[in-house]
Amino acid sequence: MWEAVLEHCCGLDVHKKTVVASLLIGDLKKQPKEYLHTFATTTKGLLELRDWLEANSCTHVAVESTGIYWRPVFHILEDTVAILLVNANHMKQVPGRKTDLKDAQWIARLLRWGLLKPSLIPPKPIRELRDLCRYRKKLTEQASAEKNRIQKVLEDANIKLSSVASDTFGVSGRAMLESLLAGEMSPEETADLAKGKLRHKIPQLVEALEGQVNEHHRFLIRMHLEHLEYLQQAIAVLRQQIDEKIKPYEDKVELISLRLGQRKRRGW
Repeated sequence: MWEAVLEHCCGLDVHKKTVVASLLIGDLKKQPKEYLHTFATTTKGLLELRDWLEANSCTHVAVESTGIYWRPVFHILEDTVAILLVNANHMKQVPGRKTDLKDAQWIARLLRWGLLKPSLIPPKPIRELRDLCRYRKKLTEQASAEKNRIQKVLEDANIKLSSVASDTFGVSGRAMLESLLAGEMSPEETADLAKGKLRHKIPQLVEALEGQVNEHHRFLIRMHLEHLEYLQQAIAVLRQQIDEKIKPYEDKVELISLRLGQRKRRGW
C-alpha cells in the first residue's frame, strides 16, 4: 500500500445532475475515516458542497476532467480548496482499484496517496481569453464554410469568377456578386465593376461571368451572404474583446511572436 500524503482530501465524481463526494479524514499513519455524500449540481447544491468541505477542513479536492460538468464545480470551489483536475485515462493506469469502489472513492484514495497528476488549469483571465479565441476560431471556420457554399452555387450556375479573381469576396468580388444577385446587368457591365489590378482581366471576367444564374441560385447565394456577413460582424466583435483582454499580456505575446518568427526563419 502507498503512503498517505494528505490528511483532509476529497474525490469528486461529477455527473449532470449530481456530484458524489468521498471525503477522507485521518492521520497519515492511520486508516482514514470516509464520508460519502451526494450533492446536487445546482448552484445551491454546489454551495452546500463547498460549505461541507470547509466545515471538515478539506484542503485538496480532485475531479476528473471529463465533459464540461466539472467546470461549475471548479468555479465555486477554486477559492476555497486546492483543486486537482485529473485525466481519467491516467487514473485507469494506476493499479490496485477494488471493483466495489465508487469512482469518487477511488479518486479520493489516489489523491490521499499523492498518485494523481493534475492537468494545467490556467488563471481565470487566461481561461476567458481562451474561450474567446476558441469561439473566434469556430466562427472563422463557419465563415470559410459559407464561402465554400457560395463557390459551389456559383459553379452550379457555371460562373467561373474564382478562376479569374484571386479573392471572390474582396471589394471587386463582392460588387460582382451583388450584381449577379440583382440580375439586371450584363456580364460586360458586371465585369466593369472590377477594381485595381483586376481591371486588367476584364476580358477574362466577362467570359467567366457568362453563366446560367437563376432565382434558385440567387436565393441560396443571398442566404449564404447574409449569414457570412453576420459571422464576419461577430468575428469583428470578438476580435475587439480579445484585443481588450490580451492587453495585460502584450509583452508576452510580442515575445512569443518574435520567437515564432525566429523559428520560421531558421526553418524549424
